[in-house]
Amino acid sequence: MYDRILVPTDGESMDRVYDHALDIASQRGATVHLLYVVDDRAFLTLDERMRDDVLAELESEGASATTSATDRFAAADVETVTATARGDPADEILAYAEANDVDLVVMGTRRRNYRESMVGSVSQKVIARSDAPVLTVGLADEE
Repeated sequence: MYDRILVPTDGESMDRVYDHALDIASQRGATVHLLYVVDDRAFLTLDERMRDDVLAELESEGASATTSATDRFAAADVETVTATARGDPADEILAYAEANDVDLVVMGTRRRNYRESMVGSVSQKVIARSDAPVLTVGLADEE
């Protein structure tokens, strides 16, 4: 049932998410797809050179995050596929899941303040729009 598991990562505080995905993947012989999305919407007003530098830095962080996660899954003999995308995180996660026929999305969620909850979190948007089941794992609160 779960052959392809998508784990969107931002590289921060993802241990609990990885633990859940690893448990499911190792029991099912599933491949874990690790996706890092560079949210480039906030940088559209920056000077082009500055924007390029910021995006390059974020892409580097994404490569580091997916490499670190890949190492963790490889240590447990779980096959991984890595990818980086640019754009709205929820849209990119959903597009990747559809394009790769993902069976399950395992992602983190954080407690948000009232204002952020009114706008909606990435995990809320993915849950509402995903064709695949979505397992959300609470991350450490950011106080």
